[in-house]
Amino acid sequence: MNKLENRCDLFGIQYVVTTLSQAQKYVVSHAKELSGKYICFSNVHTTVMAREHEDYRDVLNGAAFVFPDGNPIVRHQRRCGYRDAMRVAGPDFMRAVFNASRDGSVTHYFYGSKESTLEKLKRNLERDYPGIVIKGMFSPPFREISSQEDEEYVNMINAAGADFVWVGLGAPKQEKWMKAHEGLINGVMMGVGAGFDFHAGTIRRAPVWIQKIGFEWLYRMFQDPRRLIRRYVVTNTKYAWYLMKARKEAKKA
Repeated sequence: MNKLENRCDLFGIQYVVTTLSQAQKYVVSHAKELSGKYICFSNVHTTVMAREHEDYRDVLNGAAFVFPDGNPIVRHQRRCGYRDAMRVAGPDFMRAVFNASRDGSVTHYFYGSKESTLEKLKRNLERDYPGIVIKGMFSPPFREISSQEDEEYVNMINAAGADFVWVGLGAPKQEKWMKAHEGLINGVMMGVGAGFDFHAGTIRRAPVWIQKIGFEWLYRMFQDPRRLIRRYVVTNTKYAWYLMKARKEAKKA
């Protein structure tokens, strides 16, 4: 089985080179071994954040795996010689793992998002993936949490005894939360951001053909332009500039 050993550097971030199927099979079959560790799904937006902030880059590189959740990142991997590289998007990875766990071989906990979203998420998962075992769900307060509260939440999650702890706090908060709780949570932590909303049906995902041509970001931007237009326009421009700059420097070296 693929050991997910290949890495491809982009702006100092060590991205795993793999496929969705290989990633899902490895993580599910090594759930016990990965317990206490965390997995990140990084797109163009978080790649640029990591390029500009060393502390966040260190958080990503501290993960067991950083999967490429963006077609531009995969194109970079292929340009580096990894022709079979594929995108491993958080929502797609969730779906693959949910399908593989219908037999109850691995169990799930969901930490993050709103209470109303979690209710819809639970209903949809039990309908779409019969046999899935959900050990618990919790929506933490949308404010700074005290150390005492944090300890209570950790104990609550661990008491549930789930193999996978899905974290939906949004980037970069969820990655920093997972790093801070590395070794404290008894389960594999995976930061999937809007993955909760996609599977709950509170946000519509782009059609597959739009995903394949690399314009899922544009589809999302039109759904929530006020919040996302500046993020995507600025971030995508920065990504293109940083990549061009890196390639020029590589040619000079």
